[in-house]
Amino acid sequence: MSAASALQKAIFLRLSADATLAALLGAKGIVDSRPNGPVEPLLVLAAIDSRDHSTATEEGEDHRVTLEIWSGAAGQRQAQAIAAAARAALHDATLPLAGHHLVFLLHRETRIRRDARSRFHRADMHFHAVTEPLAS
Repeated sequence: MSAASALQKAIFLRLSADATLAALLGAKGIVDSRPNGPVEPLLVLAAIDSRDHSTATEEGEDHRVTLEIWSGAAGQRQAQAIAAAARAALHDATLPLAGHHLVFLLHRETRIRRDARSRFHRADMHFHAVTEPLAS
C-alpha cells in the first residue's frame, strides 16, 4: 500500500471513530468524494498531494492533506464546529499506517467561506504530514 493510501485510510478511520464528529455529521458524513445530492453536513477527504521527501540515507514522503467541510446551516457555526473537531482529532495525532511510519501530521490552515456556486458554507482544512517506510 502506498504511503498516501495508508495515510488516507488512517485519517478516515480516526475521523470515523471520533464521537464528536459522529454527533455533528451522522453515520455517513465522512466520505472521500462529494456525492451528487443534498447530503449535508459532510466532511470530504478531498485530496492528498504527495512528493518525495527522501534524504541521502532515509526514504520519505511529504503529504499535503485537504479536507472539505460542507454545511447548509445558516451561518458558519456548524462548519466551524466540524472543523474544530476534525482538527482536534488529527492535529499531532499518532496514527498507525500500514507499511509506513507517520513522522508527523499537523494542521496548517482552515478557511471558511460561503461557496459561490451553492448555498453551502465550505471549510477547507489543510494538514501537513511526513511518512517513512517501515524498515524491512
